[in-house]
Amino acid sequence: MTTKDRINTRRAKADDAPVVVELIKSLAHFEQLTLPDEETQSRLVRDGFGKKPRFTTLLAEVNGKVVGYAIMFETYSSFLALPTLFLEDIFILPEYRGVGAGLALFKQCVAEAECRGCGRMEWMTLHWNIRAQNFWKKLGAKHLKEWYPYRLVRPQFAAILSGQQK
Repeated sequence: MTTKDRINTRRAKADDAPVVVELIKSLAHFEQLTLPDEETQSRLVRDGFGKKPRFTTLLAEVNGKVVGYAIMFETYSSFLALPTLFLEDIFILPEYRGVGAGLALFKQCVAEAECRGCGRMEWMTLHWNIRAQNFWKKLGAKHLKEWYPYRLVRPQFAAILSGQQK
């Protein structure tokens, strides 16, 4: 990579779905997670590029090659009475980090939040990903220490709904 590399960001289209799935697999490798199976991949394509998309995907390109992506969707803040843009994933292939593609992609996400009239933008970073944490700090993002993320997964829903939770 050189300073002469051309960096571009754009909204993903339906024909970009295969490359988006491959980038999600690369993120899974990076985070040491299980790769999405065929059924999961089909849902990703349907939910991202079908008749009623559930999320927006942006792509980062270096010299015309797609090297990263961001997936985002809106939540809502009752206290601000404004939408919040939630950044689910932002990922740049390791060999393309440090050339500005990640910053360009993040700026495009911020522009999307501005365009949508969002009152804030939120995301999470893994505790061990110090490089990402430093990137966010450099941009002025605050680590929210007063909020703890919690999660229920689909198999737990039935137990809760039937009153059989542990």
